[in-house]
Amino acid sequence: MIFSLRFNNELPVRDYVRYARAAEAAGFDQFWVSNDLFLRSAPVILTAVAAATERIEIGSCILNPYTLHSAEIAMFAATLDEFCGGRFLLGLSAGAADFLRWLGMRQQLPRTTVVEAVAAINRLTAGENARMQGKALQWTDEAWLRFQPRRRVPIYLGAMSPRMLEEIGAVADGGLPLLFPPEHYAGVLPHIQRGLTRSGRAQTDIDLAACIWCSVSDDQRAAEATLADKVAYYGHAMSPLILTQLGLSRADFELIRRAWHVEGDVAAARSMVTPAMLRIGIAGRAADLIKRLEGLVVMGARHISFGPPLGPHILDAINMLGRQVLPHFRQSKA
Repeated sequence: MIFSLRFNNELPVRDYVRYARAAEAAGFDQFWVSNDLFLRSAPVILTAVAAATERIEIGSCILNPYTLHSAEIAMFAATLDEFCGGRFLLGLSAGAADFLRWLGMRQQLPRTTVVEAVAAINRLTAGENARMQGKALQWTDEAWLRFQPRRRVPIYLGAMSPRMLEEIGAVADGGLPLLFPPEHYAGVLPHIQRGLTRSGRAQTDIDLAACIWCSVSDDQRAAEATLADKVAYYGHAMSPLILTQLGLSRADFELIRRAWHVEGDVAAARSMVTPAMLRIGIAGRAADLIKRLEGLVVMGARHISFGPPLGPHILDAINMLGRQVLPHFRQSKA
């Protein structure tokens, strides 16, 4: 089993250094940081984390080829991979269309753009010429890195829609499908399998992370309140494929979205999060987490990725996961 942690990028950089060291000590295999717009820079955070750790792999979840050019993504990936001794994993996808609209940007040809970006970045970090004449990327013969990369950096695709999920199986080294709720794992697998069939690969050929949200604490109310904040902030941007698993729609989040993103009333937004919306993730004690994750293992999950908010006290949550949850699943697969 592989275990990873995922963080949003809203915290001070020094906090990620503390959390990464704790994660490494607790036995986690990977440490991922997102790069959401107008928050702190994931490339800077991950560089600090790389300098402060020795074993744990580090990854971006996710960069997108709209706000950051694919050539610059390749430069960053190869440079950080060199710095951290081959521990970097590149998380890539199209990004959230709602957030791109803040910049007046249209998410044109999202699947094509991401697939072509994967091909170009793979060539660049492999030390090859990345001349492209695609629908989204048209690059000349001058498209190559002027230094020798340590290796071709593995690319993980973030995905929620059926077509992007399929591309995890078709073109990526790994996948970061968001499972809202965790039981959505059964819904994403058929799409990924179609991509694997296209590429002539098996599921064991890729690192497929079962990406969940969790808030872990012995204080149930505090755990639920912490998860409610994340649901309130991101719920409106989730795909219909995910929301239908919970009997919800984007319309259910419209008042919440307006309260948080337009009116800036965080308390009002939080108060409108319902128990059904909280089922997007898992909030509670380690035993509650284990109970719902057992189903993922039965479905074949071999990588469980624990995502934000993690808990009202993050270091406590990391240590609780390391002491109780990771050993449970490692022993069950022994």
